[in-house]
Amino acid sequence: MKDVLLITPPFTQLNTPYPATAYLKGFLNTKDISSFQCDLGIEVILKIFSHHGLREIFFLADREGSISSENAERMFYLRADYLKTIGAAIDFLHGKQPSLARQICTRNFFPEASRFDQIDDLEWAFGSMGMQDKAKHLATLFLEDISDFIVECIDPEFGFSRYAERLGFSANSFDELYDQLQNEPSYVDKIVLELLSEKIEQLEPKLICFSVPFPGNLYSAFRCAEMIQESNPEITVAMGGGFPNTELRSVSDSRVFDFFDYITLDDGELPVELLVRSLSEKDVAFKRTFYCENGTVQYDNSCAQADYKQAQVGTPDYSDLLLDSYISVIEVANPMHSLWSDGRWNKLTMAHGCYWGKCTFCDISLDYIKLYEPVAAKLLVDRMEELTAQTGESGFHFVDEAAPPALMRALAIEIIRRKLVVTWWTNIRFEKSFTHDLVVLLKESGCIGVSGGLEVASDRLLKLIDKGVSVEQVARVTRNFTEAGIMVHSYLMYGYPTQTVQETIDSLEMVRQLFELGIIQSGFWHQFALTTHSPIGQSPEEYGITPHLNDITFANNDVQFTDATGIDHNKFSFGLKKSLFNFMHGLGFDLPLSDWFDQNEMGFKVPRTTIPSNYIEECLENEPMEFMKSTAKPIWLGGDPEVSRFEKSKRGETWEMLGVTIHTRTDLIEVSLPLEEGIWFIDQLEDLTVESPSRKTIAALKKDFETYFDDFEPFWYSNAMLQLREYGILVSS
Repeated sequence: MKDVLLITPPFTQLNTPYPATAYLKGFLNTKDISSFQCDLGIEVILKIFSHHGLREIFFLADREGSISSENAERMFYLRADYLKTIGAAIDFLHGKQPSLARQICTRNFFPEASRFDQIDDLEWAFGSMGMQDKAKHLATLFLEDISDFIVECIDPEFGFSRYAERLGFSANSFDELYDQLQNEPSYVDKIVLELLSEKIEQLEPKLICFSVPFPGNLYSAFRCAEMIQESNPEITVAMGGGFPNTELRSVSDSRVFDFFDYITLDDGELPVELLVRSLSEKDVAFKRTFYCENGTVQYDNSCAQADYKQAQVGTPDYSDLLLDSYISVIEVANPMHSLWSDGRWNKLTMAHGCYWGKCTFCDISLDYIKLYEPVAAKLLVDRMEELTAQTGESGFHFVDEAAPPALMRALAIEIIRRKLVVTWWTNIRFEKSFTHDLVVLLKESGCIGVSGGLEVASDRLLKLIDKGVSVEQVARVTRNFTEAGIMVHSYLMYGYPTQTVQETIDSLEMVRQLFELGIIQSGFWHQFALTTHSPIGQSPEEYGITPHLNDITFANNDVQFTDATGIDHNKFSFGLKKSLFNFMHGLGFDLPLSDWFDQNEMGFKVPRTTIPSNYIEECLENEPMEFMKSTAKPIWLGGDPEVSRFEKSKRGETWEMLGVTIHTRTDLIEVSLPLEEGIWFIDQLEDLTVESPSRKTIAALKKDFETYFDDFEPFWYSNAMLQLREYGILVSS
């Protein structure tokens, strides 16, 4: 018996659990509130994509006579081959049968339907990948073929990472979703409800909380809640998560509360604790909680207790989740998308909210962005060690809105100090703080990738966005990451209010140059979307747009609008994405930008870019000299150096020198320093390591040096010291 059952409804990711329930369970542990969590999505997927599940799908499709296309007909006739190989495909994507990769890559292992038609186009993209990755891609296509069959013949709402997503998009009214819920449960619904019934019978929870992060989880959450209200009305049912946090802040339709007793907003720790308390206490004051009373929706935020600080919420707890059942898929040859979908990552957050909090397209008025609170680096690494021990995985995805550079530095130092071997990646802003030395430090700690928003690659529009970066700055920062061996993914935007056709083409040229120079490895174009809670949504007239406002009784976030420019930015979508796909694979850099667009479909002539063809290259070449702050603390990562004395002679004069040899993982570095200065430098190294309790600042080094010698700067910027700084000494504020 458990107090609380935490549920992620179908569907989110196939490769790793969505972390919200793990965060809540970790918090409930600190309050001695018993809980159990489950990801119904992965459990449903494994039931469907099994020998028994697939046999039932083929049987139902045949019985209902729903096989209409040639593609589905081909798959039905090959059903014996699908049934034979489905178990092997899932085992392989579980990582349990790596030797199958050779068979899969022969292209005579899986039955092939329409998804494999794209192989000729993608063979060149995956040709350089390892056999395991190529086999994962083929196995992914095999599953996608089956998914297409399910959509056509069994359930048109099915999708691997979403279910009935359209019902949650811009659903200002509850009517369409409500009407859908009046229909008989679908094939997928029945599997979901059967699994849920088993868990309720086993656990006998008092409170069931659904975490609904996306529109594609919404319908299933309501369908599950409906069943609970009918079969177990004594159980209290609540909903929280990303979707209600952004979309349901003004819900007023009382029918919603025929399904859910409560809907909570924003950070869930305190609201859920109060819901648990209300089960045994009377007159509990709630925190950011909707409920219905006498047919009217009420909102209670009367609890005076402050939300818990990040240090108080505990370490995420992934127990109960079927961690060995998630499957790694590779859908497209995009390196960052591969990180998202391939392999299981422990999810953590460096800081609650966003330290910048100014971007005009972002929901900065909401708590999940607005309330910034970093977690101490030592506590973060404590949590990393706990999660590694619990899950057996040492890979971490920090799911920050934008990880703070200073905290990333502190995190890296703490990881290195503890001599941990971990792998991690996160989202950032392309700040000038990410100097060469800082990103080398991050790489040393296990950072393998960063993603960040270049958005509209136009300085005018970046200022209008209040992004706080320029294209020039982004180029230098991405160059630093790339040279350190850290992959860079860039979020790209088109259709921003007041954006002209010329600016769209110029943005594409900036992106072309960034990829041609190899300083960005991955990217994704998305069209600007207006949200209610962003500065643009709250003051649309300042940005030259007219919103199309509807009566709101249910969801309220995405808003349709008319741009005063009158430009149909949808026309750019295909060309932008096609060009980017080619740029990511080193192709098409010499093509005129207009060639990526169909002039007939555009309805106008695509202009030439006004950006010089060497613009990004000049940004990198003309980088101003970086002067170190006197408060910066150098870090020595070079290990124990070998030292030797020798004499140097020139024009009849002889003087002693100190030879310093550094063994790096891949090289051998040898430099020579004047003897006394060299001895002084070697003596300082112990105080510059990450293990040193009080590393010296540049100012302290300068003062100490000049106690014995002349000016510090000529020594610090000498060729020998610059070479040592390249391989062993990192200076980042």
